[in-house]
Amino acid sequence: MSQPVVVAEKLSRHYEVKGGLFSKSGVVRAVSETSFRLEAGRTLAVVGESGCGKSTLARLITMIEEPSSGRFYIDGEEITPANWARHRADVQIVFQNPYGSLNPRQRIGAALEEPLKINRPQMSAAERESRAREMLQLVGLRPEHYDRYPHMFSGGQRQRIAVARALMLEPRVLVLDEPVSALDLSIQSQILNLLVDLQERMGLAYLFISHDLSVVKHMADDIIVMYLGRPVEIGPKDQVFANPRHPYTRALLSATPVADPRARKQRIKLQGELPSPLNVPPGCAFAPRCWKASDKCRAERPELDGGAHQAACFFPEG
Repeated sequence: MSQPVVVAEKLSRHYEVKGGLFSKSGVVRAVSETSFRLEAGRTLAVVGESGCGKSTLARLITMIEEPSSGRFYIDGEEITPANWARHRADVQIVFQNPYGSLNPRQRIGAALEEPLKINRPQMSAAERESRAREMLQLVGLRPEHYDRYPHMFSGGQRQRIAVARALMLEPRVLVLDEPVSALDLSIQSQILNLLVDLQERMGLAYLFISHDLSVVKHMADDIIVMYLGRPVEIGPKDQVFANPRHPYTRALLSATPVADPRARKQRIKLQGELPSPLNVPPGCAFAPRCWKASDKCRAERPELDGGAHQAACFFPEG
């Protein structure tokens, strides 16, 4: 096994919420005790319902926010606010919305050169322009696009520009936060194939955040399934899809459309609503919606267990 680029150890991010006139203050546990390893040339997908902590985890890894507790390392060095500036170039992010991630008043060439102006002040203007034009070609755009504005591009082209901008500093890790969910289906496949090609060429590590399990099945090598800020299942993609061990993972997979009309699939409909992150139930947070829950589940919180394919469940599937 190669040396991991990123190692996270029990990362947590909690937010204090002040109470109003008729409400008490509380704590939102957006991410709690999340650990993983990410190697060069591999893709780790983070999946789960809205509000499970996927995007908060992305902000921690990209050093946009500081974790409340826990640690993470890049190339073996622990990341702290003291060395953020030195390591921020190693981790770049591609956001979900290609229409909102680009400045409408800034030409594409200037947008691509901006990271170099900030982080590589020793580069000349000619070197920055050459690098920007080279990157446009790498993501499948033409040289004349350098002088155009964002409104002159389609959504797929804008996302290509966003990927090019993220690669300008030659990062080791790309955090892809729902990178194709705002695009048409025909364009999604083009962007995903581009990401696969770039990973093979540059040996990039991807932290791929998505709620679309069909996209995850195409892209991922390993998967983290999160529920209310905690990982409930971690394992290789093939094992998670073929043999989901946590009931929540099984329910998610049962909701994924299947292209084969002859395939029979039993849809698992979860009862009840997702609990509030301000009031996470004791024990297993999934117990109020789980068809296998017992008194033990409601009283104790299960830990991840199971070797390479782990599940946080007292009564795992399979």
